[in-house]
Amino acid sequence: MSFLKLLVPSRISDNRGFFSESYSRRRYAEMEIGADFVQDNHSLSWAAGTLRGLHFQAPPAAQAKLVRCGRGAIFDVAVDIRRGSSTYGRWEGYELTAENGHQLYVPVGFAHGFVTLEPDSEIVYKCTDYYDPSDEGSISWSDPDLAIPWPIANPVLSTKDESAKRLVDHHL
Repeated sequence: MSFLKLLVPSRISDNRGFFSESYSRRRYAEMEIGADFVQDNHSLSWAAGTLRGLHFQAPPAAQAKLVRCGRGAIFDVAVDIRRGSSTYGRWEGYELTAENGHQLYVPVGFAHGFVTLEPDSEIVYKCTDYYDPSDEGSISWSDPDLAIPWPIANPVLSTKDESAKRLVDHHL
């Protein structure tokens, strides 16, 4: 059973393109996603193979996220970092593309990251709390205990992501 929710919004297409309702509080509440989103983020990665994550915010500024790919394609991953959870340390990953329009709901208590599968990929996501650098953390994308099969060998990383610690080294 999945601890994340992969959402597939409907699209109305014609010769001009498509229209899709990317968020509706009523529709998401019907799917038992009662998140109160307070911030939208937009990320562009120029190179395919750019990996961002695995990032999280600890309480009191922990965030749930609703992630979608507006252009290009990503492999999107979330890791359960809730101590005591029956799924602690487990991860799930999904391909989100501009073409498929899929969205991933990542609840509070999960680290999140993605790698771009195409150049010039744009990611847009909603958050339930404001960014607070004092509550921010990173887990190594290559943590051997997580064994995430990223679809790249040598990702483009930030300095912060290069030096991220393993999950076992965090005191969450």
